[in-house]
Amino acid sequence: MEVDAAERPPTLLSRLVKGALLWLYRWKGWRLEGEDFIPPRCVILGAPHTSNWDFVFFLGATHQLGIEPAFMGKHTLFKWPLTRFMFDMGGVPVNRSTGGNYVEGLVAEFKRRSKLALVIAPEGTRSATKGWRSGFYHIALGAGVPIVPAWVNNATLRGGIGPALMPSGDFRADMARIAAFYRSVLPGHPRNDGIEANVPREGEADA
Repeated sequence: MEVDAAERPPTLLSRLVKGALLWLYRWKGWRLEGEDFIPPRCVILGAPHTSNWDFVFFLGATHQLGIEPAFMGKHTLFKWPLTRFMFDMGGVPVNRSTGGNYVEGLVAEFKRRSKLALVIAPEGTRSATKGWRSGFYHIALGAGVPIVPAWVNNATLRGGIGPALMPSGDFRADMARIAAFYRSVLPGHPRNDGIEANVPREGEADA
């Protein structure tokens, strides 16, 4: 039986790259605060996303907590010669050209795996100013997995993991709870307003 590409042992190159990134995490001196447990199947929110260092922080933080993080990547990045490397680093291929179907694809991915901690930056880009995209919510709701808010402050080299929130189906109410968490750990941060600003209405899978 053919082994799933995502379940094969990582190559030597992948192990070396990951080792180097974890060394950078320790070298930078980040301090991890908050929860000491992440559910094996969940959607982890990475916010605010303001630097390329965010990837290193979330890789190091989840490793510290014993979790192998996963991330979404354009399906075209999983072609040879990057196929094995992308899977080894936790990549999950998605085809955004299919519109909302990529949400269904990720829901199916959750249902076929016993462990999947999917890190999503809901702002979309480092320069996001128009609010959060809602795809993360629809993925978690459809898969029946909790949402885990996580934060990083590159100015203070601090970051943390918040309590898991099981989506109730009441989009606005759940977003209010998530917003309250971020305001509590990052008071006065300019990106906090984006959590509630211009968020698509429930039913619009925009990630």
